[in-house]
Amino acid sequence: METLVAQHFTITAFVSIALGYLLGSIPFGLVITKLAGLGDIRNIGSGNIGATNVLRTGRKDLAALTLILDGGKGAAAVLIASHFGLQAMMGAAMGSFLGHLYPVWLRFKGGKGVATTLGILLAFAPWAGVATCATWLVTAFVTRISSLSALVALALAPFYTAYFYTPKWSWLIGTIAIISWWKHRENIKRLLKGEEPKIGKKKDAGAS
Repeated sequence: METLVAQHFTITAFVSIALGYLLGSIPFGLVITKLAGLGDIRNIGSGNIGATNVLRTGRKDLAALTLILDGGKGAAAVLIASHFGLQAMMGAAMGSFLGHLYPVWLRFKGGKGVATTLGILLAFAPWAGVATCATWLVTAFVTRISSLSALVALALAPFYTAYFYTPKWSWLIGTIAIISWWKHRENIKRLLKGEEPKIGKKKDAGAS
């Protein structure tokens, strides 16, 4: 009996991670800009597929749509997996995050996972997600630096999760935050040198 339960758990976890990864790996920023006739988003700005880089095309509507869809795929993965329990939700969350960062369709060169992380948070711990979004907005309003706003919001996200929802999720969000911080390492170097461009600048090496 215990063996069957263990096998079921393993299969559920694997399927959840795989589902999350497939959803997370959809490069909405790239698809949207190509459909709009703007070419390959990877050839402009930071080369990132996220909403911040899409904004450099001058199309705020496409950037907003990219933000919504990148967040939506993280939320969708968690909500679908919620039918199979907490462990499945956690697997799907991590899978969607890693899918955005390392999409197989783009030779594992994706975004930095900020919008997808926000979507994950809003799906399973809405108030933690709202608090994280608010932190990004306030920091962006004060500093006008997208990457710094993301770094601050990500750093606080595990604490918001523990406070508003449960510590059981905070370690997962903490892991996601650490990985995203690592993906922002070039941004961090520029921040330390005072060279990180502000939001709206053509050379802004965005966070999403």
